[in-house]
Amino acid sequence: MVNQDIETLAPVTHEDVFYSSREGLRLHAADYGRHDPLTRGPLPVVCLPGLTRNTRDFHDLAVLISRHPKTPRRVVSFDYRGRGQSAWDKDPARYTITTEADDILNGMAALGLEHAIFIGTSRGGLIMHVLAATRPGVMAGGVLNDIGPVIEGAGLAQIKAYLSRTPKPRNWDEAATALSEAHGKSFPALTDADWIDFAHAVFAEKNGALLPDYDPALLEGLKGVDLGTRLPTLWPQFEGLGAMPLLALRGEHSSLLSAETLDLMKARVPSLQTATVKGQGHAPILHLSGIPEILNKFFAVVDKARGH
Repeated sequence: MVNQDIETLAPVTHEDVFYSSREGLRLHAADYGRHDPLTRGPLPVVCLPGLTRNTRDFHDLAVLISRHPKTPRRVVSFDYRGRGQSAWDKDPARYTITTEADDILNGMAALGLEHAIFIGTSRGGLIMHVLAATRPGVMAGGVLNDIGPVIEGAGLAQIKAYLSRTPKPRNWDEAATALSEAHGKSFPALTDADWIDFAHAVFAEKNGALLPDYDPALLEGLKGVDLGTRLPTLWPQFEGLGAMPLLALRGEHSSLLSAETLDLMKARVPSLQTATVKGQGHAPILHLSGIPEILNKFFAVVDKARGH
């Protein structure tokens, strides 16, 4: 369902922009508020989606942020290679977090973004961990959406299981029903209309069929993950993120980020702000459940830290 606050705003159009990776791959970003003079002062926001997701996950949130009545901000969300409107890579071995981090840096340079507040959902948050070790200066502050330095193997197993049996809906109602049946227990806060919106973010109409909007080859990387062994942790990179204002969101029913890990994150970085999103799992939908208000308060903290 389109957020009621969004419905009251004037129609918003974003700009679909394209840039090239180092290998010449055509990559896509959605740019909100780029030409609005009111967004030129405040820090911009960069949004990074999850493993198989795309810029549409952030559309409603980007509308709210870019049209905020007091502090509108430019918002840029990125489609990684092989997702959304970005081109598929002929070499699936390049579907890696480090390659995607490099693509984001190239995209920021192409769009004239020197630094921004980052919002990283799931894999997007892992990319932020990489940037903390390689190019921390591009991040003025960070929001980790249901991700941290420790990934629960059980949660990753659930993701692998779901992606291995991708539904083939015949229409949008069937797509919404399939998502609700797969994820409903983790997302009791969502309404029927929200599930329709969710479906439009996940699926795309291609040649008369509704298909997940990503290159199936990117799932090859998951096949090599041995869930019988403890997954590597990213504590040094996380502590690097802690040098800037940082907010961690956790879905109440998340299976990927545990409450125990969130507590450990707070112990390692005492300045970390945290919030648990009621009625949502992995990963919280950011324009629902009062999250925009939480984000706006955090943005003000980042502004103050940066002297804005």
